[in-house]
Amino acid sequence: MHTIRPPAVAGMFYPADAGELQAQINDFLRHATATSVAPGITIDAPPKALIAPHAGYVYSGPIAASAYARLRPLRAQITRVVLLGPAHRVAFRGLAASSAHAFRTPLGDIPLDTAALAALNALPQVRVLDDAHALEHSLEVQLPFLQTVLNAFTLIPLVVGDASYAEVAAVLEQVWGGPETLIVISSDLSHYHDYATARRMDTATSNAIEALQPERLDYDHACGRTPVGGLLTAARAHGLHAEIVDLRNSGDTAGPRDQVVGYGAYVLH
Repeated sequence: MHTIRPPAVAGMFYPADAGELQAQINDFLRHATATSVAPGITIDAPPKALIAPHAGYVYSGPIAASAYARLRPLRAQITRVVLLGPAHRVAFRGLAASSAHAFRTPLGDIPLDTAALAALNALPQVRVLDDAHALEHSLEVQLPFLQTVLNAFTLIPLVVGDASYAEVAAVLEQVWGGPETLIVISSDLSHYHDYATARRMDTATSNAIEALQPERLDYDHACGRTPVGGLLTAARAHGLHAEIVDLRNSGDTAGPRDQVVGYGAYVLH
């Protein structure tokens, strides 16, 4: 029987109505293209991986869009997306795969690469754990952006629990693929500091990401520190370069500045 993982945070983190959702994402992408923070990234260096935030769209949508806008020239090339994000709801060891055959959003269903997921289950740090996916927003909020900027693609969704950078990097290595495969890491940055403190912390985190130095990432630097660190480890082995596309926080978008959450968008190529 083919099963579908339904959306868990539609109507909360992003609009549940397909038309409203599509219009909002299109608006984010339009503004991202017009106001690029890092114009030095060119089509000559197509992204292999992205790091994008996962808060409610009113807070982090513009920052996420700045990374996703870079994929538009590759919409016909990318046919598989490996998506990793941190666990917020369930505590577990390793990385959690899904037994579903598709993930659903208001924009439609995305088929999973079930063969690749079955192969990953042979790794000791990977297991099927649907409870980790059921209410998890870190992966879900990325999907409508991907559905907008890409043509048809298959998905390899993995929620990251208690794991080492090396364990995450080994998983990424197995599904690294070629130009048809995009890796997306879902992560916010610092949480609930005042605006100035958050800016200092998030700048230090961004510098570590650009330098491909996961050892410089502390626990309070990013909620997705483990999947980010795993990507940086793999990226260093593959000779990739990382660049900041956008760096802001909730005080810049839709919230007060006494307690903010940091959001960064990065492209690795």
